[in-house]
Amino acid sequence: MVKKLLHTRMRVNDLAGTIKFYQEALGLTVSRQHTSPRGAQLAFLATPNSDEEIEICQMPPGAEPVKVQPDLVHLAFEVEDLAAYAAAIQAKGYALSDGPTKTSSGSVIAFIDAPEGYEVELIQRAR
Repeated sequence: MVKKLLHTRMRVNDLAGTIKFYQEALGLTVSRQHTSPRGAQLAFLATPNSDEEIEICQMPPGAEPVKVQPDLVHLAFEVEDLAAYAAAIQAKGYALSDGPTKTSSGSVIAFIDAPEGYEVELIQRAR
């Protein structure tokens, strides 16, 4: 039986730019970085209050470029105060791409676009 989820992998064309986004916009940290046996560059990002990591993978030169389909996959992160978060990232040059929107449960959600076309959902849970 499965014990727990360890990581989710996302392929990208620009590893450094993607790492920069997740560090600056979301405050994630690189827990480790190395080259895979197949030559891909890998970076693992630690997420606050979670054992799960996000693996960012840039394939070796000559590999087919990544083309992210719209609305195929996204990551979701809880934030304490969505308005304060939006102001903080705006000061760093990032902006919400959608929202904030209040849901029927009373939570407030918004989205920010990550590099490569991935979307990140931000959730302020109902108080």
